[in-house]
Parts: sequence; C-alpha cells; structure tokens
Amino acid sequence: MKAGDRLPPLEIPVTRTLIVAGAIASRDYQDVHHDPDAARRKGSPDVFMNILTTNGLVGRYITDHFGARAELRRVAIRLGAPNHPGDTLVLTGTVEEVDGDLATVRVTGANGIGTHVTGTVTVRVPA
Repeated sequence: MKAGDRLPPLEIPVTRTLIVAGAIASRDYQDVHHDPDAARRKGSPDVFMNILTTNGLVGRYITDHFGARAELRRVAIRLGAPNHPGDTLVLTGTVEEVDGDLATVRVTGANGIGTHVTGTVTVRVPA
C-alpha cells in the first residue's frame, strides 16, 4: 500500500431493512429511522440511515479491502445527503498517507442525491 492508491468502489443497496436494522442494532430509536410517517412529518420523504450505521459501513469498506487482520484506529466522518430506501451507497477511497503499518484513507460515499459521507480512516495493517 502506498499514498495515492485507490480502493475499488463498494456498492451497497440501501434497503429499508438495512436502515431499520442498523438503527436498532445501534440502539437509536429515533422515529425518523423506522417510521416513514414520522419521517415525513419532520420533512423527510422517508426514513433515513443513522450515522452509526454509516460509520459501520465505512469500517466494513476498509476492513473488506485491507483484510481480516486490519485494525481500525480512527474513524472520523461527516454526513451530508441522507440515505433513503431504494438508493445505492457507493463508497470510494484513496490512501492519503502511509507510515509503517498505518495508513490514512480518505473515504467518500455518494448516493443518488449527492455525497452522503466524507471522512478519513486510520487503519493498521499488520505485516
């Protein structure tokens, strides 16, 4: 691995089940993550993914690429456009820096309405 390396894109179908299951698994019971009527009343066209689910998907993207021994050391993300059911999240990444067995990867995730997530992940990849 070296600075400038691009990770292959990962396409993740955004299903209602993924959104609701992610919210439940992370104990986020906000109604906008499981109740379409409540989400509409609050101005959203449908339920939307919570940040903890997105964080987990970013982590999965990195560990899928670097392997089972990869250790996430730092994940710093910022949300943008919401993920709604029926869309596809496409994660891409570029290695920004390598220092020994540590790499910093810039990650972006886009969906049909824009950029859903941006951030950096520091990962340790043991030899």
